[in-house]
Amino acid sequence: MRFFEKRGHVIIPSASLVPENDPSVLFTTAGMHPLVPYLLGEAHPHGDKLANVQKCVRTTDIEKIGDSTHNTFFEMLGNWSLGNYFKEDAIKWSYEFLTDKKEGLGLDPKRLYITCFEGDTNAPRDNESAEIWESLDIPKNRIYFLGAKDNWWSPGPNGPCGPDTEMFYDLAGDMGDLSKEEFIKAADEQKIVEVWNDVFMEYEKKDGKVVGKLKQKNVDTGAGLERLAMVKQGVDNIFDTDLFLPLIKVIKESSNIKSERVIRIVADHIRTAVFMIADGVEPSNTDRGYVLRRLLRRAQYYFNNRLGGSVTMLVLAQAVPGIYKNTNYVFDIKTIEKVITEEEAQARTTLSLGGKHFEKLIKEKGSISAEDAFLLYSTYGFPFELVLQIAKENNVIVDEIGFQEKKKAHQEISRQGAEQKFKGGLADHSEMSVKYHTATHLLHKALREVLGNHVFQKGSNITPERLRFDFSHGEKMTDGEKKRVENMVNEKISEALIVSYEDIPLTEAEKKGAIGLFEEKYGDTVRVYKIGDFSLEFCGGPHVRNTAELSSIAEPDGSIRKAVFKIAKEEAVSAGVRRIKAVLE
Repeated sequence: MRFFEKRGHVIIPSASLVPENDPSVLFTTAGMHPLVPYLLGEAHPHGDKLANVQKCVRTTDIEKIGDSTHNTFFEMLGNWSLGNYFKEDAIKWSYEFLTDKKEGLGLDPKRLYITCFEGDTNAPRDNESAEIWESLDIPKNRIYFLGAKDNWWSPGPNGPCGPDTEMFYDLAGDMGDLSKEEFIKAADEQKIVEVWNDVFMEYEKKDGKVVGKLKQKNVDTGAGLERLAMVKQGVDNIFDTDLFLPLIKVIKESSNIKSERVIRIVADHIRTAVFMIADGVEPSNTDRGYVLRRLLRRAQYYFNNRLGGSVTMLVLAQAVPGIYKNTNYVFDIKTIEKVITEEEAQARTTLSLGGKHFEKLIKEKGSISAEDAFLLYSTYGFPFELVLQIAKENNVIVDEIGFQEKKKAHQEISRQGAEQKFKGGLADHSEMSVKYHTATHLLHKALREVLGNHVFQKGSNITPERLRFDFSHGEKMTDGEKKRVENMVNEKISEALIVSYEDIPLTEAEKKGAIGLFEEKYGDTVRVYKIGDFSLEFCGGPHVRNTAELSSIAEPDGSIRKAVFKIAKEEAVSAGVRRIKAVLE
């Protein structure tokens, strides 16, 4: 980070793995997700040149876990230009950071290969990037033009997007000059790996289609810490780096080593699960909780059944926080232990029942239909490759094509469900979402007044229909406490308090008693929203201008109705975390 800080970038903290108001994803999958409003033109409180290390989770390549470079949790290094610099500076700094021996990583520039966007109906061929690379003495025959599948980036069906240029590194240093076909083959075989990319976001996508250009040209760069560690530490896979070795050591010491790939899968899934739980995710049968459950269950089967693990999964999980002891990451060890212990016990029963069902199918049918495979996958938590492996051992045929079709249909239904669930969230700045967002500030302060200053926001989700607010508190609220909170919020609404903000030094904000969110580490300058003399919080907005606006709701017919704040539900989320769902009705 010092490299980019020296070049005028402000270092900002990592956001949570759980997106605050992004309707397209269950997890933060890229550094850009927390910055979407600013990529679309909203002013960022820290300026237009930023850098960070963002925690990310992606499960789209889960079947590739165990190879040299893929993992589900990773840390993405990035530097950002929000309408400031563009292609020339971005490419120049990327190259300097990778190759400079004093300020950068000191990698050998003769082992670099570059890809650029070849152009399509959305945008023209990116000759400009190629010419910049040539000016940095990258040979023309090492610059390859590829299509949108490889060199176009967008976060999903909606949002900022654009072409990118990617940097690849020869791990062994013996590949030499390659034709385009040879380059693609070497990349597929992971003899050369992507170590950095620069995304030039100047377009906007809606409903899967590019609809025009953004108000400003942005740069979003990304470099996976795990891959950079692999290259810098001189190994040929991410699992032989110091980011994994302590955990893998525990796995090997507590199991019978039979498959290096299986060891890597267990290590990846356990590490990801620990970070998910640390950011408030709990195992469940829906949404992100389902992803966590699948990872833990998959790891548990591989560890116990394929490696003959002699300890509980908890012993493996306990090795993860130590790897990050010199970072700002916070791990609630008690919660992690509780979640993993309970989930492991439940999974032991489920996997056992699934195994018996599997044996029954083999005995009675002699084959596994698409429906059978999907039942084992979705209900009993069997990874599909595990279904294939067991079937192969028993000389049983599996309807792979039918299973993939069912899985794809299920994923589409889940995606649509997620979009419907979050439709109209704060990201769209709709009138009701903004009102509910403002109401969370009042609720947060009221909870601290009624329950105590141990209360802090642990997460939220805003839709035009309601607000959902997670907060730290160890006990169920009494009816009296809920009523006192409701009354306090409604009292502040009726007082018509002015809502304002200012960008001030962090030290000044702390002296004023501003409340931080998610226990984040903030930069030197922060945006603080003030509601009268009642509430003072770190926040990026948006909000109403006066709390009185919360009491007036526009109906579809144009009429205005009076509304009051009401707590609809209060429940437990996890150990020490409660959740309130509230409405303006």
